[in-house]
Amino acid sequence: MSRGFRLLWGAEASSKLGSSITGVALPLIAVTTLNATAFQSTLLYAATWLPWLLIGLPAGAWVDRLRRRPVMIACDLVSALLFLSIPVAAWLGVLTLGQLLAVSVAAGAAAVFFQTANQAYLPSLLTSSELARGNAVLHGTESTMQVAGPGIAGVIVHLVGAASAVLVDAFSFAVSALCLTAIRHRERRPAREQTRLGKDVIEGIRFVARDPYLRVLTGYGAASNIGLIGYQSLLVVFLVRDVGVGGSTVGVLIAAISCGGVLGAAVATPLSRRVGTARAMLLCEMGATPFGLLIPMTRPGAGLTLLVVGGAVIGVGVVAGNVVKAAFRQQYTPPRLLGRVVVSMQFLNLGAVPLGALIAGGLATAIGTRPAMWCMTGGLALTGLILLIGPLKRRRDLPVSALGETPADAVERQVDGTAADGLSAVDGEPVGSTVVPLPSRG
Repeated sequence: MSRGFRLLWGAEASSKLGSSITGVALPLIAVTTLNATAFQSTLLYAATWLPWLLIGLPAGAWVDRLRRRPVMIACDLVSALLFLSIPVAAWLGVLTLGQLLAVSVAAGAAAVFFQTANQAYLPSLLTSSELARGNAVLHGTESTMQVAGPGIAGVIVHLVGAASAVLVDAFSFAVSALCLTAIRHRERRPAREQTRLGKDVIEGIRFVARDPYLRVLTGYGAASNIGLIGYQSLLVVFLVRDVGVGGSTVGVLIAAISCGGVLGAAVATPLSRRVGTARAMLLCEMGATPFGLLIPMTRPGAGLTLLVVGGAVIGVGVVAGNVVKAAFRQQYTPPRLLGRVVVSMQFLNLGAVPLGALIAGGLATAIGTRPAMWCMTGGLALTGLILLIGPLKRRRDLPVSALGETPADAVERQVDGTAADGLSAVDGEPVGSTVVPLPSRG
């Protein structure tokens, strides 16, 4: 693969490792240092993903008008400064929950632009035949970092405290920016748009709403993220206060759960080739989510195994499903619409994250953390039925070109190197957050 892809890979690995460390450290700061309640802890999660609702749609249209790499570099630098402010405030003794929430919102906004640009930029570095392997590599690396990060976070938290662990994340974003700066690939300047930004946004929404495949995948992603993120947003509070484990143990447990994501990235390609991309997606998504019901059964000692098994199996299904879905979207969508389609889908998919976190926080306040975990994992187990509504159940493989694609779109796809070659599409897509580094559906 090209030098540009390898540098992008390095940038992803660096920032994902740092974010995985912060994913454990940030809620631990809130729970153990600032004595946050269960609802306040879920607010951190909601704040991270709130920007997808506030600016997600115009961000996609805006990114489609710009070169993607400079956008990604700027987002990395902004994120580095934001996370640097947390250990500095802690050292000065002025750190508050309000600052954690503000940093989460601002970093979430940077992530909106970065992830949208990244999804649209990647196909320009790879040929169509390389997309499957390249995206699987990125997803596998992300899952590996989600395994390594929490364990490293546990050690750092034990040695120097949770606030100092966030410093690693700030450094990781700086390294990511340097890697992106070193990419020599000359990105084509997007054609100057004569339409208004609002019209571009509507075009992306209309494309998703009218397409039977994108429509059902978007609806499923939003519904499942409510349950998925609901239980994840309570996980640290649940482990520390209900199960009674320490901060370093939390990191080890989350690292063990994240092994499922590594396995999911590894099996997505061979499974798709064996049974077909559409069938692989149904198998991964519908077969994994019921295992979430093991998580609320978690008890001290040997009972922690239930948490690891349930969380890891969900990770296999979510990551493998994301791998298949992202490559399908990259090959299926006309390149000129890719940024808008990505953000239109993620507007609902990731926009459901704050709702899931707030519902979980409200339930935990009203009926307790463990019963709230039962509610969220139970709802998650039922969401796979949504996939049976659309055309997926009748196909072996997902299509590789959009319904009604124009000749101009086909030519542009060839120029950008993302032409459909008849192979099964398997790919990855960015997931994760600055709070609890477990997979979500994007």
